[in-house]
Amino acid sequence: MFNDIIDRASGKKKLVFLGGTANNSTWRDQIIPKLEIDYFNPIVKDWTPDCKQKEIEVRSYADYLLYVITPAMTGVYSIAELVDDSNKRPNKTIFCYLDTDNINGNVLKFTEHQISSLNSVGQMIQSNGAKWLKNLDEVVNYLNNT
Repeated sequence: MFNDIIDRASGKKKLVFLGGTANNSTWRDQIIPKLEIDYFNPIVKDWTPDCKQKEIEVRSYADYLLYVITPAMTGVYSIAELVDDSNKRPNKTIFCYLDTDNINGNVLKFTEHQISSLNSVGQMIQSNGAKWLKNLDEVVNYLNNT
């Protein structure tokens, strides 16, 4: 159901939780092949209470908590998780938003107002002591070199 997770006692590789926009967004597919660390992808075909519990568990011990927000977002819970983690786990939390997303050939874009709001979220995240990175290349570089 979930991708394999390393034995945390081994200490060999760091682990990043890949939170943020779901809804057929491909941002995870874009970064996973580039990652030199382990990852936990919470996206599953059938979401169950066990899946939610596993996600909470992994967030508690992952080395990094990445939240990538795209215009494919339909709910706001990922933003709530991001802000919560930036308060509780600022040294582990990373925020990135993408201006556009391509879902099955349909290009989605944030409005100017939404971008303004996301920039305010980014400033809040930074003031909490967490990281705000501007694109997926910065995210991959940070994760692979920290």
